[in-house]
Amino acid sequence: MSKSIAIVGDRFMLPSVFAEHIRSACGDGLDIRTLEQPWPDEPMEHGYAGSKLDGLKEFMGQPDEIIGFIGDAELLVTHLAPISRSMLERLPKLKFIAVSRGGPVNIDMQAARDHNVLVVNTPGRNAGAVAEFTIGAILAETRLIRSGHEALRGGEWRGDLYRADRTGRELGEMTVGIVGYGAIGSRVVKLLKAFGCKILVADPYVQLSAQDRNDGVEHVALGELLGRADVVTLHARVTPETTRFIGREALARIKPGAFLINTARGPLVDYEALHDALASGHLGGAMLDTFAVEPVPADWPLLRLPNVTLTPHIAGASVRTVTVAAGQAAEEVRRFLAGEPPRNPC
Repeated sequence: MSKSIAIVGDRFMLPSVFAEHIRSACGDGLDIRTLEQPWPDEPMEHGYAGSKLDGLKEFMGQPDEIIGFIGDAELLVTHLAPISRSMLERLPKLKFIAVSRGGPVNIDMQAARDHNVLVVNTPGRNAGAVAEFTIGAILAETRLIRSGHEALRGGEWRGDLYRADRTGRELGEMTVGIVGYGAIGSRVVKLLKAFGCKILVADPYVQLSAQDRNDGVEHVALGELLGRADVVTLHARVTPETTRFIGREALARIKPGAFLINTARGPLVDYEALHDALASGHLGGAMLDTFAVEPVPADWPLLRLPNVTLTPHIAGASVRTVTVAAGQAAEEVRRFLAGEPPRNPC
């Protein structure tokens, strides 16, 4: 009897791409069914401000709908579908879940362990996309690309941006601080080296690679990084330790006139404190791609500040991200069906 695989994708992580990669990795003798969710055309649920579903974060789909679709499938491949404890109790045949994300925030991991369901993920799937986007974000702020663009669209020729007291600085003369040295943070370090800037890294849980040490990258404490960096870019995970850790105290320690970049997760930042730091001029500017509440409210105060660039959580969005994640998930399916150990167990 062929194994039954349920695929819940969306309009970014296309179910058809998942299915194509799984068939390529495992052959055609599989019972595959697919469901396409409407994200990102419709927003997902965010549990950071209080989850509606057993503490899960960043998910899409109602439990009854998801359970009905999965049915008697033994394997689930998904991007955003939630799997909570109460859902697992209604899915007794489910034995394997592949989540095409860097972290299984839409899965109750303790419940999965209690039900002997193996969960795997796809770490680093969007590392290249986010790292490249981060470099673009830094340049947009430090070289006044956003400021010049907004003025010109409004009919104003900002010749004053060429003035020595107003123009931007080159990355080669700046110090950039990377908070978090995982798949994305380490990739940002690699890209920044081409600009010749001084690079600082703050991450208490990892050591720098030998190559980065040889290239002059410094591993420092967060407080030192904040005080020395002209640009601070966040690449940490959301944990109890890092939730809102960029708050008033941290922002006060940041070098006056520095720039803050957040392409990681919204809950890392205290946005009221960030607003005040930007409005007062203590921070030179900020570029934010992620927020504690998404979509952001239309009357959100940060939308009205002239020294901040905002994008709708698109740093990790690239065509390559889709194919890399689908390929990783397919390999995990193949290994599970072959009785081999997983590469990326959660």
